[in-house]
Amino acid sequence: MLYSLKSRLIASFIVLFVLSFGAMSVVLFNEARSVIRSYIESSALEKMTEYGSYIEMVQAQIYDISSLVFNSDITRSWDKAVSRPDLSEGEKMLRHLEMSDFLTRATNSYSSVSSVTLYRQQGLWVGVEDRIVEEDDFLRASWFGDFIARREHWVPSHVDPVELRGGSAEPVVSMLMPIGTFQPALARTVMKVNVSADYFLEPLGRIHLGESGTIYLLDKQGLPLLSQSNYRPAADMAVAVQRAAGGAQREGVVDLTGEGGVKEILVYKKLARTNWMLVGFVSETDLYGSLFRLRDTVAVLALLLLLLSIGVAIWLSHGISRPLSRLVPAMRHVQRGDFEEARLRLPPAGSVRNEVGLVTATFRNMVDRLRQHIKTEFELKLMRQQAEYKALLMQINPHFLFNTLELMSSLAMQRRADDNVQVIESLGRMLRFSLRMSDDLIPLADELAYAREYAAILTVRFGDRLDLTMTAELPEPRRIMIIKFILQPLIENAVKYSFGAGAEATVCVRVVRVDERRLSLTVEDNGPGVPGELRERLLQQAAEARLDDLLVSRSRQIGLGNVLSRCRLYYGALFEARIETSALGGARIELIVPIQEVNADVPRIDRG
Repeated sequence: MLYSLKSRLIASFIVLFVLSFGAMSVVLFNEARSVIRSYIESSALEKMTEYGSYIEMVQAQIYDISSLVFNSDITRSWDKAVSRPDLSEGEKMLRHLEMSDFLTRATNSYSSVSSVTLYRQQGLWVGVEDRIVEEDDFLRASWFGDFIARREHWVPSHVDPVELRGGSAEPVVSMLMPIGTFQPALARTVMKVNVSADYFLEPLGRIHLGESGTIYLLDKQGLPLLSQSNYRPAADMAVAVQRAAGGAQREGVVDLTGEGGVKEILVYKKLARTNWMLVGFVSETDLYGSLFRLRDTVAVLALLLLLLSIGVAIWLSHGISRPLSRLVPAMRHVQRGDFEEARLRLPPAGSVRNEVGLVTATFRNMVDRLRQHIKTEFELKLMRQQAEYKALLMQINPHFLFNTLELMSSLAMQRRADDNVQVIESLGRMLRFSLRMSDDLIPLADELAYAREYAAILTVRFGDRLDLTMTAELPEPRRIMIIKFILQPLIENAVKYSFGAGAEATVCVRVVRVDERRLSLTVEDNGPGVPGELRERLLQQAAEARLDDLLVSRSRQIGLGNVLSRCRLYYGALFEARIETSALGGARIELIVPIQEVNADVPRIDRG
C-alpha cells in the first residue's frame, strides 16, 4: 500500500503543498516579524524621544523656577533675616509671608510646578499660599538625608507633607537645591520644587510597546521615578537595565529570555539633561500578537487547504490508481495462469474512460487471446504427447515379439515341444495384455504378472543358466496404478547383457515403497554394467525426452530409453531415474515414480 500509485500521488500532493505553503509562510512570517519589530522599535524610540523632549521641557521649568528663587533678592533677604537672632518674631513672620507670596507668584508662573517649599534646618519650612510651619519632621525624611549626605537632587514619586496640608494627596516628583551655596552639606536652607507625578505619567501612559507593553521612567541608577507599582522586572531584566544605565549608549534594544523560555525585548533611551532613562519591556508574544494571530489563521487555512488538496488528490488518483490497482492483481493471476480469476479482477468494460481504461481494455483482450492460445497449444501438445506415447508403446511390441519368436524357433529346432507350448501360452497371455492399447495406466499387479510371464519364457530359454528373482514388498499391488510395460524391457536388457558378459545371468527385480508418496522399481544384473558416458547420455535423453530421435533410433538400448522416455512423458518432474553399479557387479536400474491409487491421476501441472 505504501508504494502504490494512489499513495504516492497523495503523498506528492501533500509534500508539494506543505513544502511550498510552509516555505512561503515561514518566509513571510519572518519578514513580517522583522518589519514589525523594526517599525515598533523605531516607533517606540521616536515616542521616547518625544516624551524625552517633554521631560526636558518640564525640567527646564523646574530649573528656571529654581534659578529664579535661588537668585532672587527676596530669597537672600529672607535667608538673612531668619538667620538674625536679634530680629523679632513678628518681623520674621512678615518676612515669611513675603517669601510665601513670592513662592506663590513664582509657582503660578510655571504650569508644570505644583509647589515650591523652603526648608530651614532649624525646623522651619515656608511654602506657597502662606503655609508657614515650624516643625522638624522633614529632617528625618529619607529624601532630606539623601540630599545632604549623597547630593541626591531628585526625589522619586512620593507624597509630600506640604501637599497634604494643601489638601492634595497626589504623589509628586521633587527636585532639591541648596539656598545660598552649592554645597548641600553647608546649606542652611533647602529648596524643594514639586511636580505632580501625573504630569509625567499622563503622557507616558500614551506610549506602548506592542499591545500591553509599558514604558517606565527610571533615574540614573535605574530605579523608578514615578508611581508605577507594576515595575517588577525579573532578575535578568533588572541586570540588563543596570547595564544599560551604566553603559555609554544613549538608546538601544536588548533581546532577553525570561522565565519559562519566554523571549522578551528591552527598549531603552537615556534623557540628555539628567540621564534619566525610559525603559520598556515587551514579550515577543505581545509584540507580535497580531502577527501570531495571523499565523494561527494562516495555519488553520493551510490545514483546510491541505485537507482539500488531499481530497482532490484522492479524487484524481481514484480515477487513475483504482483501475491500475485492480489491474495489478489481475496481472499476478495471469502470471500464475489463472485467467478466469484475472478477468474477474479487471474493472468492468467501459467503466474507465481515459488512457487507463484503454490499457485495461487492451489487457482484457490480451488475456482472452492468450487464454485461447494457451488452450489451443495445450490441446495440441496433449494430442501430440498422446500420439508419441502410443508410438512408443507400439515400439515395444515388435521388439519383444521378435526376440520371443527367435526363442520359439530355437525350441522347435531343439524339439522341446513342452517348453514351446509353455512359451506359446505365456506369449499369448502377454500379447492379449499388450493389445489393450486404450489403457495407459494399469494396476501394478498386472504389470508384475506380465513381467512374470516374460520371466517364464526366459526360464524356458536359458534354463539353469538364468537366476531371475522377482520381489514385490507391497500389501495391495492391485490398488497401485502404474504405466504399462516398464519392467519387461528392463528385464530383457538385463538378461541380454548379462549373458553377453558370461555364461550365467543373475537378475534381481525388486518393487518396494520408498515412502507414502513414491514407489521404487529396481532391476539389477551381473552383466558388464553401463559405462559412465552411456549412463550420462541415457539420463540426458530421459531428461530431455527427445521423442523424435527415440522413435527413429536403431540403438541396442531402445528398451531402456523407451522406458525412461515414457516415464518422463507421463510423470514429468515427479519421475526420477538412477543408473548405478549393482552389488552383483553389473548394472542397477532404479525407477522412482509417484504412487497413484485407483482412479487417481498425476496432475497435469506437475508433468513435463
